[in-house]
Amino acid sequence: MLDNVKQVILVLSGKGGVGKSTVSTQLALTLKEKGLKVGLLDIDLCGPSVPYLLNLEDQNIHQGPDGWVPVYLDSEQRLGVMSIGFLLNSRNDAVVWRGPKKTSMIKQFLEDVSWQDLDFLVIDTPPGTSDEHITVMENLRQVPHCSAIIVTTPQEVAIEDVRKEITFCRKTNIPIMGIIENMSGYVCPTCTECTNIFSSGGGKSLADLTKIQFLGSLPIDPRVGKLAGKGIAAVKELPDSATSMVFNNLANQLSELTTNGS
Repeated sequence: MLDNVKQVILVLSGKGGVGKSTVSTQLALTLKEKGLKVGLLDIDLCGPSVPYLLNLEDQNIHQGPDGWVPVYLDSEQRLGVMSIGFLLNSRNDAVVWRGPKKTSMIKQFLEDVSWQDLDFLVIDTPPGTSDEHITVMENLRQVPHCSAIIVTTPQEVAIEDVRKEITFCRKTNIPIMGIIENMSGYVCPTCTECTNIFSSGGGKSLADLTKIQFLGSLPIDPRVGKLAGKGIAAVKELPDSATSMVFNNLANQLSELTTNGS
């Protein structure tokens, strides 16, 4: 089912709570705003937040002649979404599964979803380097164009965990496109001044140390936070924000990959 996907982008982090789902959804929305056809696969089985972030919680998955049909955000079907959240009765339902059942579900998501022709498939992953990640890597071995974006926050404790994710990617031969530092300062909603409430520069230092491209810093911006649950791209609603600049630059880089066919 991935034969017609031009590029697969894995959004990874060794640490939970760094904002992978927000990065995944805003990246997918930005690529859609660029006129590209995008799929967003949420494989965080125990914490599927993508349906909420895109305001799709009441949608259902349907079986088509070629497999599961994604839930589409728009009538033009330029952004399709798949998540276990669509199979749960409520966002309060807990997925209490052992490893083999998780593995089986992820294989179904990768093999049985009828994505059709996609420029990009963005995969939002759970934290860590466990069963879910190994299953994804095994199923993506035959996909020619696959790369990872690593998400971290500035604190040392997060960076140490993210360093393990970089090692995991290198051991499994997944090219790393770059590192994003999320929650890098707080943007005042009144004066738009950015204040470092944690620390700053950790993601850039990690990128320099590991010789990986640094893709930019995303601050905590209450205006962007208000877009959660609405399915609206920051680049459309807040075009002059620091967040939009990072996602625009990232989407432009990715667009060049499809244009160049590499």
